[in-house]
Amino acid sequence: MQTSAGQQASVGRPKVSSRQMIEDAAAELFIENTYARTTIDQITTRAGVSRATFFNYFGAKSDLLWFEVDRAIDSLREACAEASATGSLDSVCQVLLALAGDFDERRVPLALTQGEVMGAADEVVQSGLLRIAAQARIFAAFFAARSARHPDDLLVRTAANALAGAVSAAWITWARAGIGRSPLQGYLAESVDVVFPGIRAAFDDVGRGNVY
Repeated sequence: MQTSAGQQASVGRPKVSSRQMIEDAAAELFIENTYARTTIDQITTRAGVSRATFFNYFGAKSDLLWFEVDRAIDSLREACAEASATGSLDSVCQVLLALAGDFDERRVPLALTQGEVMGAADEVVQSGLLRIAAQARIFAAFFAARSARHPDDLLVRTAANALAGAVSAAWITWARAGIGRSPLQGYLAESVDVVFPGIRAAFDDVGRGNVY
């Protein structure tokens, strides 16, 4: 069967999505102009998209510092919701390590490697805390479901925040290790192992009726 010229033209490198064009344009402009001096209009002009298209993908300019992390958080939310219904307490660690396996040198967040170069150090701190809090909420929902406790329970909240802090420490250390860094999974496994034995023991004690 012959292939038409139009069909032939469609074969080859996939068309770059509007989201990818926005991300690429923002990365270039943040380095060239600094984060503070780059506007959303400048980003959309370079990307060749409208402001409406920008806000279809991003809620704010600061989201462009974290798009890799935000995608991971979305995946984490879905995976933890599924694991909370069928898995053990330890399954959250399995979820984290599986997600970490998707990250390589090409997916290092701008905020963690170029924040100072882009003049966005203060913004990175503020918006970074929001991402840590988002992960803590996901972990709290998971621990609450697995222990039949309320998400605002002290043990649940303490465990969730400890795990979110460990994940954040792993990400930051991995990102700043530079070229030749080892896989994210190794950093994450080491960091989580610092806090998770205590989390497991605390829930086990409560399950046996022990009160602190």
